[in-house]
Amino acid sequence: MGNTIHSPSIFKQALTVNKKPFPWLKALLAGFAAGFPIAVGLLFGSLEYGLLAGLGGFTYLYVFPIPYAQLAKKLTWCILAITLCVFLGTVLAPYPIFAAIVMGLIGATGLFIFGAFRLIGPSAIFFVLIFAMTTGMPVAPEEAFMRAGLAFLGGVFSWIIAMSGWFFNPHGPERVVVKRSYIQLANFLDAIGTEKENDAQHAVMATLKEASQIIASGYIPWRRTDVFNHLYVLNNYANKIFLYAVEHFTDRKEQIPIEFGESLRTIAHIVDSKKFHEVETIPLPHPNHMEEHMAQLFIEINEAKNSLSVSKTKLLEQVEISKPTAKRVLLGAFDINSIIFINSIRFGIFTMLAAIIAYELDLDRSFWVPLSCVAVMSGATVVATLHRGIQRSLGTIFGILIASFILAFHPTGYIIAFLVFLLTFITELFIVKNYGLAALFFTPNALIMAEAGSKGHYAFTYFATARLIDVIIGIAIGLIGVWLIGRKSASSRLPHLIAKTIRSQGQVFYALFSGNKIYQHYGKNIEFNKMETNMANLSTVYDTAAGEIPKDKRALEYYWPIVYSLEELAFLLDKYSKFHSRPTLDDQKMARFLLIFETLANAAERKDSVIGKEIPIISEYQSLLDTIENLQNSLKNKQ
Repeated sequence: MGNTIHSPSIFKQALTVNKKPFPWLKALLAGFAAGFPIAVGLLFGSLEYGLLAGLGGFTYLYVFPIPYAQLAKKLTWCILAITLCVFLGTVLAPYPIFAAIVMGLIGATGLFIFGAFRLIGPSAIFFVLIFAMTTGMPVAPEEAFMRAGLAFLGGVFSWIIAMSGWFFNPHGPERVVVKRSYIQLANFLDAIGTEKENDAQHAVMATLKEASQIIASGYIPWRRTDVFNHLYVLNNYANKIFLYAVEHFTDRKEQIPIEFGESLRTIAHIVDSKKFHEVETIPLPHPNHMEEHMAQLFIEINEAKNSLSVSKTKLLEQVEISKPTAKRVLLGAFDINSIIFINSIRFGIFTMLAAIIAYELDLDRSFWVPLSCVAVMSGATVVATLHRGIQRSLGTIFGILIASFILAFHPTGYIIAFLVFLLTFITELFIVKNYGLAALFFTPNALIMAEAGSKGHYAFTYFATARLIDVIIGIAIGLIGVWLIGRKSASSRLPHLIAKTIRSQGQVFYALFSGNKIYQHYGKNIEFNKMETNMANLSTVYDTAAGEIPKDKRALEYYWPIVYSLEELAFLLDKYSKFHSRPTLDDQKMARFLLIFETLANAAERKDSVIGKEIPIISEYQSLLDTIENLQNSLKNKQ
C-alpha cells in the first residue's frame, strides 16, 4: 500500500472503453421491445399511441442476467412504475411546480429501492425520463388512463420477451454463478502457498456470497425443480469446501496438488454441460499422495460431485432457503447513516431543483434539464459522477447533432419505428463499453420519441441550440449537487459504521456460541439481520468514500484491512451458522470474546488505537480466530 500508483486523469478514465463483449441478443431484443409497439400503433393509424406504448418498451432496459423468478417480479414492478409515471405526468402537466416536486420524489424513490435491494440496472433514470417526457406531451389530463394503459401494454410486451428465455434455460443465471463459484474455488486452491492466496481468497468469498444471494432470489416455494435443488446443494458444498480449505491449508509455504483445482473445474464443467445424469461416469483427477487433511478435502469435493446424482427425496432434505423480507431490507437501508438513503435524498432534491429552475426559466421542452441532471447524478461516487458528466456532455452534444440532422428531414411513420429500434439496439450494445458512447445514441433516440409526437417543427440550429442549453444547465446542476453534498459524506461516516458493524458481529458471535437456537427462518435471526444490514452499509460507504474528491488516500489505506477483515468475519459467521453443531462457550470465555468485540468497536468509533488482547481458543474454528486477530491488529494503530 505504500507504493504510489499514478492513475489516469479523470478525463481519460471517462473516455476509456472497456473490453466487455457486446450483448448482441439483449440489444436486439431491447430494440424490438421499443420499436415494435410504435409499428403496431402505426398499423392502427396512430403514431402517438405507438410512441406511448414504446415508453413501456423501456421496461426491457431493466433486463439483466438474474434468476427468472426475481426478474419476473422486478419487471412487473418496473411496468407498474412506468404506468404510474405516465399517468402522473399526464395529470400534472398543467401544474409545473407540482410536476417538479413529483419528479424529485420519483427519482429519490427509484434510487432508494434499487440501492436497498442491490438491483442492477439503470435505477431511477428511465422512470424520471418517462415522467418528464409525458409532461412535455400535449396537455390532456383527460387522456391519463388511456396513455397509462398503452404504456402498460408496451411494458407487458417487454415482459413477455424478457421471460421467453425461461422456456429454454429456466435456471441459466443460477448455473452461471455456481459454475463461477467452483472455478474461483479452484483458483483459490491453486493459489494456496503463493503470493496470490489472499486475493484469490477474497475473490472466492465475494463469489460465494453472490451465489448464495442469486440462488435465494431464484427460489419459488411452490415450484422447486430438481435442477434448482442440485444447484443449491452444490453451492452449499462450495461453501463447505472453502471453509475447510481456509481452516486447514491457508498460510502454507508450499502449494497443494493441482488435482484438487482440476477436480473443482470438472464439477464446473458438469454444471455448464447440464449432463447431471452422467455424473457417475465422470471421474475426478486424483492426487497420488495425500495427507489426512488433503484426503478429507478430496472426500468433500467428491461428495459435491456425487450430490448431482442423489435422489429427489434426499435433495429436498438438504434444501433450506432463507432470505430477508422486503420490509427488513427497506428498513435496513432507511437509516440516517445509510449512504443509500443519503444519496436518494440528494438525488431527489436536486432533480426537483433542476425541474423548478427549468420551468422558471420558461425553457421550451424544459424536461431535458432535469433529465441531464439525473443522468449525471446517477454515478455511484463523486468520481463516477464526474465521469458521467464528461460522458454525458460529449455524448449528448454529438447526440443532439445527430438528432437534429435526423429531425431536419421530418421523419414519419415506420421510419420513426425503425430509427427507435436501431438507436435502442446500438445504445444497448455500447452501454457495456462506455456510458458516453451509449449517450451518443440514446440522446437522439429519446429526442426523436419526444419530438415525433409534438406538433412543432424546428429549424436545425434552433433545435440543436435549445437542447444543448438544456443539457448544459442540467449537467451543471447535477455536478453542483454532488460537489456540495457528496464530497465527504461517505468517509465521515466510516468510523461510526465500523463500530456498529463490529458490535453486531459480537451479537452474532454470542448467538452462535452460547447454545442458542439459530432459526432457519431468516426473519427470526435478529442478530444476523443487523449484521448483514450493517455490513452492506459499510461496504457501500467505503466504496463511495474511495470515489470522493479530494480522496483521503491515507484514511482509505488505513480502513481497507479493517473493512476486509469485517467482510471476512461476516462471511465466516454466516457460514458457521449453517453448521448443525457448534461448541458452547462457558461464561468466562464468552465474556472475554464480548469484551474484545466491544474494545474494537470503541477504538474504531473514537479513532483510537486498540490495546491487543489475547484471543481464547475454539477448537476447529481457527480461521475465525485468525480473522478476529487480523481485525485487532488493523486497529492497533491510529488513523
